Amino acid sequence: MVGIAALWLPIVVSAAFVFVALMVIHMMPGWHRDDMAAVPGEDKVMEAMRGLNVQPGDYRFPFGRTVAEMTTPEFEAKMKAGPVGNMSILPNGDMKMGKMMGQWFVYSLVIAGIVAYVTGRTHAQGAPYLEVFRVSGAVTFCCYSVAHWQNWIWWGKGTRFTLTYTIDGVIFALVTAGTFGWLWPKP
Repeated sequence: MVGIAALWLPIVVSAAFVFVALMVIHMMPGWHRDDMAAVPGEDKVMEAMRGLNVQPGDYRFPFGRTVAEMTTPEFEAKMKAGPVGNMSILPNGDMKMGKMMGQWFVYSLVIAGIVAYVTGRTHAQGAPYLEVFRVSGAVTFCCYSVAHWQNWIWWGKGTRFTLTYTIDGVIFALVTAGTFGWLWPKP
């Protein structure tokens, strides 16, 4: 076993490398461009939502709070008539890219910490590169990718969106696994 304190270097370095990988991925023309699409009549939809004073939050429509509500003829008619969807409303104003980048780096540090914990519990100092790579890569992949699948299943996230972010997770897993294997403590 290797304690988390002994793994601070691969934690920080892998988070930094993943941050760089994120920047490269999002600078690649076209990679995430078609993950989402504009709603038809965007100006009219936005004006209607402003008129309704829709606050930031997550919404589902048609909405039913209970199974009993979702099995009424009225709810079923709304489902058939459509549209059916989920939406997230963000606060008005500019996107705070600096804040989001900082949050992403902290998120990457947390994931690297989880990876360090699991890999450190399953491998000793001096463990072979490939063994460290396998465990740290699998844990990293699960952290960055698997939650997208449940959003695809339950909340209707697009298949393309889910696949591109899953591939991003594979890239982040390879970067993190390579870093942990490279910087794994020697005996």
